[in-house]
Amino acid sequence: MPALKFALRSDATEDWVALPGADLIRKGLVDLSRGQVSNESLLVEISASRLRALGFEVHSPRRDSPEHELFLRLSAGDPERAHSRYNALLRRLASFHHSARCGR
Repeated sequence: MPALKFALRSDATEDWVALPGADLIRKGLVDLSRGQVSNESLLVEISASRLRALGFEVHSPRRDSPEHELFLRLSAGDPERAHSRYNALLRRLASFHHSARCGR
């Protein structure tokens, strides 16, 4: 499978693909570019400003509350585990941002 390319500013690199949580960001960017709502695309919307600061060009209509929509989606599938799944996704997102900032 060929590597996916995403719009990055000229001063950004594509080294992010090996970072923890990059799989979520990759799928979220693809889903957003296709206009699809998924858990991953909502995570990208939640962190759009931080992703832009890292060099990603994130173009998406901002939802009023992607955090709330993500939690509702998780609750619909498994209400008893929704809170822990939501927190786990946010931790992976934070790990991606931290690793990207530190250049790991």
